[in-house]
Amino acid sequence: MGGLSPPSRARCGLGTLAGMALHIEWIPGISGADARQWDALVDSDPGGNPFLRHAFLRALEEGGCASAATGWEPHHLLVHEGDRLVAAAPVYRKFHSYGEYVFDWAWAEALERAGGSYYPKWLCAVPFTPVAGSRLLAAGDGAREAAAQALARLARGPGIESSMHLLFPPEDQAQLLVRDGFLLRTGIQFHWTNRGYRDFADFLAALDQPKRKKIRAERRKVQEAGVTLERRSGAQLTEEDWAFFHRCYAGTYAAHGMPPYLDEAFFQRIGREMPQNLLLVLATREGERIASALGVFDPVRGALYGRYWGATQDVSCLHFECCYYQMIEFAIERGLQVFEGGAQGAHKLARGLDPVPTVSAHWVRDPGLRAAVGRFLVRERSAITDAVDELSEHRAYRGRAE
Repeated sequence: MGGLSPPSRARCGLGTLAGMALHIEWIPGISGADARQWDALVDSDPGGNPFLRHAFLRALEEGGCASAATGWEPHHLLVHEGDRLVAAAPVYRKFHSYGEYVFDWAWAEALERAGGSYYPKWLCAVPFTPVAGSRLLAAGDGAREAAAQALARLARGPGIESSMHLLFPPEDQAQLLVRDGFLLRTGIQFHWTNRGYRDFADFLAALDQPKRKKIRAERRKVQEAGVTLERRSGAQLTEEDWAFFHRCYAGTYAAHGMPPYLDEAFFQRIGREMPQNLLLVLATREGERIASALGVFDPVRGALYGRYWGATQDVSCLHFECCYYQMIEFAIERGLQVFEGGAQGAHKLARGLDPVPTVSAHWVRDPGLRAAVGRFLVRERSAITDAVDELSEHRAYRGRAE
């Protein structure tokens, strides 16, 4: 990783934009940003969420989960007007494509077959987190445009970086970069929407009869297996809870032959620093905990994000109970408006989640690869549109047009 030229930490002028005299700074870690000012941008930005908060990003970096040693070298963007932080973006130099959930492995293979080097590349994203939200945090449109210009300049600057990728932004932020030559990519996730349900039974009543029957049968299987469920959040969460959760989480990765991205220290740290945003679902049988699932929620914006899960015993339908039904019950109880079920998984459709398109923006340096990627994205976009339309025909709700 040595010998490359990351952007300078020193401030440099960006010029005047929308009447603002702005300066940019690239910092080699989130600890170099003022936490109060960074979080003020998160709080004021319509696309803010808990994963963008200073404490979450710092926990990833200081615990070593997102670091140069793991292929996530931080180079975050700060845009100042005087001493005031007016825009920021989480940016990493990546040496692989793990932990991103927008897959470009085929692009890397194509360039390397042609004799080029795909890595390192630039990435503007939240590590290991396929949650849509602001990537160009800003106090206003002019500052956001300045942040987009700074990313575009970095992508085209000196060095051997092959590409720049902006993952899961709002579409208007992606379009700022598309105007500067980036390519737009679309994807699909599955989200549940609270339509004013009084309780879980009220939600079930909105589903068509086969889906309603299936969910009741799945929940009954878990109950008949002698499993009890508990939801814990905020001050209820303990170090023992996080230790057990990490055991479950690591077991899920081990079952797929992969090391986990996140260590126990990371979960213990966010448990101390942002418990108001964290939910653990805990499953117990015969006095022994056997499974756990993590949700992250934003009570201000009314959103719940399903993240990780794992189990120490195999119980039929326990995954659905922990990761979907308990999360939906929690969202209804707290008056949350959206539950995002995570990346991939058309099986979520039968459980009341609907297909929702996502976007990303990509700049590719090599002209040949750029042309090939552009053609691929046109075909992929058409396929995604068709898939969303087809999946929507199989929604779980009565009178599909709701």
